[in-house]
Amino acid sequence: MRQLRIMILTAGYGEGHNQVSRAVEQEFAARGIKDVFIVDLMKEAHPLLNSVSTKLYLKSSLTSQYGLDLYGWSYYWTRGTRPGSSLGKYFNSLGKRKLKALLSQVSPDIILNTFPFGAAAEAGNELDVPVCTVITDYTLHGRWTHPAMSRYYVATDELKYDMEKKAFASAQQILVTGIPVRRGFVLRNQGAGDDRGHYQQQEIPSGDRAHRNKLVMLSAGSFGVPQQLEEIVRRLLAAGNCRLAIVCGRNERLYARWSAMFGGNPKVEIFGFVPNIHEIMAQAACLVTKAGGVTLSEAIALRVPVFIYKPFSGQEKENAVYLAGKGAATIAESAPELSRQISRLLDNPAEEMGIRRRMSDLCKGVAAEKIVSDMLELLESRLRVTV
Repeated sequence: MRQLRIMILTAGYGEGHNQVSRAVEQEFAARGIKDVFIVDLMKEAHPLLNSVSTKLYLKSSLTSQYGLDLYGWSYYWTRGTRPGSSLGKYFNSLGKRKLKALLSQVSPDIILNTFPFGAAAEAGNELDVPVCTVITDYTLHGRWTHPAMSRYYVATDELKYDMEKKAFASAQQILVTGIPVRRGFVLRNQGAGDDRGHYQQQEIPSGDRAHRNKLVMLSAGSFGVPQQLEEIVRRLLAAGNCRLAIVCGRNERLYARWSAMFGGNPKVEIFGFVPNIHEIMAQAACLVTKAGGVTLSEAIALRVPVFIYKPFSGQEKENAVYLAGKGAATIAESAPELSRQISRLLDNPAEEMGIRRRMSDLCKGVAAEKIVSDMLELLESRLRVTV
């Protein structure tokens, strides 16, 4: 009997969509389903457009600091897009021809969107392949929706209600699962993997969270202007009540910059790309980052309080406002404000624990498990109908 084949569609605008894809792939693998094909559809179908749009997306964080917020403008302009509108038809045509060719080659049993590809719903409907979508943000944008979608997996009850209210989908089409995170975050939260380990031959001291010098983790790539992070780091060090872990990811230029600037300070650790980033985050008293839906979900999985500095317009601002309203994140608009907020948290254990409890209330369980189980049930129900 042929093994089940799963196709997951993603896009390279940031790491979030890819991380969700890998989290779901890991869950399928844990159940013995190995034929999982992850496809960056924009890259495959429109390489030139993908290259240009990816660069514009990555630079949007920098240009928005100077008042040129093209990405935020386009987000809000297209937010109410309906599939039947002229704009919706254009978006839903992107990648459709290439996707149909890929479907003919791979013959998947089911498709999962981790990016708003309306083409998937249309191509899947034409070829009788069910298509599901995991919405990777905490608020709704019209591009995620399509009447031919079999199932939506969403982060919150409010998002489900919003989709129903706007007649984008019925209650039966929507399952509140949370946003999938990689297995390391799930296992770490369950108490597995207590070995602190080494990361690129660097180690974070495994001190008690109640110690005066708590760990503050900063995502260097979250800051459009490097000078902003420098000011925040200097202010936090001056306060004298924390250690810092600055994570630069794959940006070698940032890593070199911060290593030269703070590498000799015993209270500062500089990291490049860290495969097991959950191990550092799990030790942190708080995280300073941008408001991507996946990063926020990782913090929620580990119950790590989040500080968001000048959230960018679009889904990141909407995510930030939502979580701040739930008391699970704090927004700062200036470096002095951010340093004061962090110092207040570090000096008030009761406040920190209150945030962690509120984050627990937001956690929906292991999202990848719920999504994979539902997708398999969907396939089984279709099989019963055809027998």
